Amino acid sequence: MLRSATFAALRVAKPAGSKGALFQAARAMSSESDSVSIDLGKSVFEGYNIEVPDTTITLSRKEAVSMYQAMQEVRRLEMAADSSYKHKLIRGFCHLCTGQEAVPVGMERALTAEDAIITAYRCHGFTYMRGASASGILAELMGRRSGVSKGKGGSMHMYAPNFYGGNGIVGAQVPLGAGIAFAQKYNNKQACSVALYGDGAANQGQVFEAFNMAKLWDLPVLFVCENNKYGMGTSASRAAANTDYYTRGQYIPGIRVNGMDVLAVRQAIAFGRKWAIEGNGPLVLEMKTYRYGGHSMSDPGTTYRTREEIQHMRSTSDPIMGYKQRLLDNGIATEEELKIIEKQAKHFIDSELAKAKAEPEPLASDLWNDVYVKGSEVPYLRGRVPEETHHY
Repeated sequence: MLRSATFAALRVAKPAGSKGALFQAARAMSSESDSVSIDLGKSVFEGYNIEVPDTTITLSRKEAVSMYQAMQEVRRLEMAADSSYKHKLIRGFCHLCTGQEAVPVGMERALTAEDAIITAYRCHGFTYMRGASASGILAELMGRRSGVSKGKGGSMHMYAPNFYGGNGIVGAQVPLGAGIAFAQKYNNKQACSVALYGDGAANQGQVFEAFNMAKLWDLPVLFVCENNKYGMGTSASRAAANTDYYTRGQYIPGIRVNGMDVLAVRQAIAFGRKWAIEGNGPLVLEMKTYRYGGHSMSDPGTTYRTREEIQHMRSTSDPIMGYKQRLLDNGIATEEELKIIEKQAKHFIDSELAKAKAEPEPLASDLWNDVYVKGSEVPYLRGRVPEETHHY
């Protein structure tokens, strides 16, 4: 049986220095014809002025298993960040996406390398799925020179190919996402942009300005609201008169998605991408999800919600455990095979963390680099005192 042969190869696979190394053998042995059809259920989508995507999804066993691997790695990455912050290796702001792994993983599986993503500050999972290394992300969090932003960006400012951050100003990335989509349309690219924002940013005026321009020019942009129920410490019901965020585009169709289901996310984004690049204009998607931790590492996350609520979500709606059960129920993998993936993911992220810890901090002279494009520098930049003035 092909599946058994594939996982037999995984048992002897050795972790390597890049994500996905675990499944190199699987990729070589798996066949696209070795596919499975899965019924997502009737409740995963709700539409606003649009027919919802098909709730039956067909994908290869290879892809089905690789999404489980990816979610395990994203969670382990955030667990490593959590531990490093508590050991004071990471300072300042640090926003984790633990509990929301299905969104970056499912989204990436529906996009191409030519498509663009821009998001807010809960960005580690998206950075990783767009191609940044785990060690580069962890090194950035620790302010090390080998970080994805050379140790200068930290948790909120990470970038990767066609990933435009990581943005710290609430809601400001949404009009930027519309601008990226404008460039794609202007240059006749068969690509779309995904502009993510949280329920806490959904009331920003600039979000609605971006909606207006995007629809006016029918830009190929997906506006994705990650509704994790709390904007910092304020529940959505206390902050918004209308919490049906997928309807708030008014003249833009919308879809509400079960954001705890990686396959539902994949299906919705694939549907949205096709809609956008076929010239139908923007789409608003609401991903109903949940963060297990606080808004940031400085927030215990239990002063505005109960521990019982968090535990209930963990036990009934966890994206990884729910997907694991789906793989088992559909005969895609066995418990033993999935345990191999879990152990390999832990070993891989542990090794990436060790690599990041060993990296040096930036040199003081690096402060003056990357301020201007080379050749366009001003004559000098002032420091705190005249003696610190830097001449280019």
